[in-house]
Amino acid sequence: MGLLWPLLLISFYMEPHRRITKPDWLKIQLPNTADYSWMHKTIRDNHLHTICTSGKCPNAAECWSKGTATFMILGNICTRACKFCNVPSGRPLAVDMNEPFKVARSIQIMKLKHAVITSVDRDDLEDGGASVWAATIRQVKEMNPGITMEVLIPDFNGLHHLIQQVIDAKPEVISHNLETVRRLTPQIRSKAKYDLSLKTLRYISDSGMVTKSGIMLGLGETFEEVLQTMDDLRSVGVQVMTIGQYLQPSKDHLAVVEYVRPEIFNSLKEEALSRGFAFVESGPLVRSSYHADEHIHALKVKRVIS
Repeated sequence: MGLLWPLLLISFYMEPHRRITKPDWLKIQLPNTADYSWMHKTIRDNHLHTICTSGKCPNAAECWSKGTATFMILGNICTRACKFCNVPSGRPLAVDMNEPFKVARSIQIMKLKHAVITSVDRDDLEDGGASVWAATIRQVKEMNPGITMEVLIPDFNGLHHLIQQVIDAKPEVISHNLETVRRLTPQIRSKAKYDLSLKTLRYISDSGMVTKSGIMLGLGETFEEVLQTMDDLRSVGVQVMTIGQYLQPSKDHLAVVEYVRPEIFNSLKEEALSRGFAFVESGPLVRSSYHADEHIHALKVKRVIS
């Protein structure tokens, strides 16, 4: 690894409770553009939820200015309370049965060519929201012919018949995030289990779908643990991986242990590609849906070539 190891030793073993200053490479400015303002107004006027706002995504300005957004269905209250996530947790409101149409209509108004949809966890529902997921995907495709779609789904408690409902609706990419390395999972995710997430991803991969997953860095993981996580994801057939920096949404969330330098992210991208991932997005500001439309294009090109 050459000079990488000294950098990693500094980066990965900083004191976990020490407050550290956000580096320059993580400081972004919101552009004041017409596209950004129009996108914000469309989402607000249609009473939609986006992970862009609920999750305090640092790329919201860039994506909205380009006319892309990640819609969040099944409300804005999650039944789980992961310590990294800014989405409110508690008792969700009743499901809005018009939500599939609202999402599809908004995508139509925005003239999007690629859509990303995610959701809160709905452990309060018998089907975990799978039927709403399937209805939303189908409605979006019906009202937006030719659109491609990525869906970022919960684990549905590992129940295959619920995951199958999403698969049967035929999105182009199904994503489920592992979020972190095995050792840190119990500290970071409230209910989700590392192995259950891997089993969920394996089921999706075995169905023939393009499968994607992502992790965050800066929570105290070691370099070896990140490499092992890559191997675990490849072992269950994951083809696309995202690696980003964890950013603390508020003082009530987990503190950042360290800010990983951009060159480390570049090295990790090389490591992931060498392990057989078809596409890897790795950088401090990368999030699950970042450049998601490019993932679709890259995978299509690879299939044509192969």
